[in-house]
Amino acid sequence: MQDTMKIKIGLVLLFYLFMNVSAFAQSPRVKVPSYFGLQVRPILPTRFIGNPELKLQTDANDPLFVTTTLRQRLGYSFGATVRAGITKLIAFETGINFNQRNFDVEMELPDSALYAKTDLSFINYDIPINALFYIRLAERWYMNASLGLALTFSPTNIRVDSNPRSVHYFSQTGLVDSKVGLDLNANIGFEFRTEKSGFFYLGGSGRVPFKPIFTLLSEHYYQGFATKIYGDVDGTFLSIDFKYFFPNIENKGEQFKHGPIVQ
Repeated sequence: MQDTMKIKIGLVLLFYLFMNVSAFAQSPRVKVPSYFGLQVRPILPTRFIGNPELKLQTDANDPLFVTTTLRQRLGYSFGATVRAGITKLIAFETGINFNQRNFDVEMELPDSALYAKTDLSFINYDIPINALFYIRLAERWYMNASLGLALTFSPTNIRVDSNPRSVHYFSQTGLVDSKVGLDLNANIGFEFRTEKSGFFYLGGSGRVPFKPIFTLLSEHYYQGFATKIYGDVDGTFLSIDFKYFFPNIENKGEQFKHGPIVQ
């Protein structure tokens, strides 16, 4: 119920941003160019806006007491971005990105001194929809900030097994509840602009999903007896963003002129 409410709030925010950007687009203005660029960013584990660690355990009275700890590691993202100019200081930015988030998973039976460790990688794609605002600092230097939403797509569940031929068999599964999701997306950074070489951008982003990106199912099997633990992974992260926008190059060659053909 809370996840549904968060998604509704996100859609209202997206509609509000779209209406404001549309209002700027319809106002009289000088034509502003649009740009195409590339983006790469490391995804950082952080406690500033989320919890990069998930701890699960069975009830202490269970025949086998099992604990599982999931920790987010450094991930990465890359993709293409399009910036459509609205005014000289306002733009609309979108694109498409590939994201890979990496996790360490540790499963332990403290009473039996058994321990297993593995890694888990989760892949999804996103389409950000942001309203972007500039502040000019110098002739070629700009500071900008953006706020919007990102539509995400998680194509499949993930699974990794540990000690599959052992008496004690461990399995970790990331269960995707919904392939399509929605994230709150905020960015701030600085860019250096040149006419011939393009724009160079360095900044940071914060991403907050409106619902968990997947549910971790941690399983331990022993002599036909299965112990299962569940927990939600929220997927919140910070990133360092590197962007490059290609310059707009006008064709300065001779243009075709309408009229009779002269030989």
